[in-house]
Amino acid sequence: MIYTITFNPSLDYVVTLEDFQEGRVNRTTEETIFPGGKGINVSIVMQNLGFESIALGFTAGFTGKEIQRRLNQKGVKTDFIEVEKGVSRINVKIRAGIESEINGQGPLITEDDIKKLYRKLDMLTEEDILVLAGSIPDIMPESIYMDIMEYVKEKKMKVVVDATRDLLVNVLVHHPFLIKANNHELGEIFGVTISSKEDVVTYARKLQEKGARNVLVSMAGDGAVLVTEDGQVFESEAPKGKVVNSVGAGDSMVAGFLAGYLSEHSYQKAFMYGVCTGSASAFSEELATKEEVTELLKQNQSLFRG
Repeated sequence: MIYTITFNPSLDYVVTLEDFQEGRVNRTTEETIFPGGKGINVSIVMQNLGFESIALGFTAGFTGKEIQRRLNQKGVKTDFIEVEKGVSRINVKIRAGIESEINGQGPLITEDDIKKLYRKLDMLTEEDILVLAGSIPDIMPESIYMDIMEYVKEKKMKVVVDATRDLLVNVLVHHPFLIKANNHELGEIFGVTISSKEDVVTYARKLQEKGARNVLVSMAGDGAVLVTEDGQVFESEAPKGKVVNSVGAGDSMVAGFLAGYLSEHSYQKAFMYGVCTGSASAFSEELATKEEVTELLKQNQSLFRG
């Protein structure tokens, strides 16, 4: 089974306006609401691609119940810990020429709540895959990703980490199966600017020297790179299409990679699925569907090298 952890799930309230004027009453032309959070996005896309997962994390209040209801409606299984204080956050995304975001804080997560999460992790086995994705609330220990990997290391399960800076670097000593970053995040880790696929390969290998097994790096319109634990390097240009919504594209790439890997146990196929799934989400108002991914795979075989 695939388990995803989202420490600070949200309801994403996306509003579209013809124009936004500060200090005035503004009226929307369109509104949508989605359950949000990187791990949650991975679970939704995995479900769309035909793979079950269980979404773990912390929720609270009426918004937490709505997050769970909407996920269950999409067929995603959940096993959230309901915390007592606060409410799950609402993130407002304003589309009015320029996109703006107002992100909520989220509920109060206590040490007892974190202990409840560890008890759920006790149930996982070597056959499971654990996905740690996204930022963590300020009230949680910054070492939480590293602590979780330390806690489950004896299970020898595959762990995927999609995070930034220290959250990512600190887990490398525990040899995650896959780490996902974009070229800007990769550059920030090493204090350099990365603008070419050759640079990506160089610094991805440095992450492997620190302990990562497979390194997947997205480069937005410039494509993506995968450096594998057995020394293979796969590169891709970006599939052509109109970017409608970049939110969730990176999470979708992780889900696509896992779907491809579980289907064919091939890093090359996993990479192709990952790239096309990320692009399918970027080209759509919602997260990628299996039909959209299949179509992009058919259209873009020539983009992949390695």
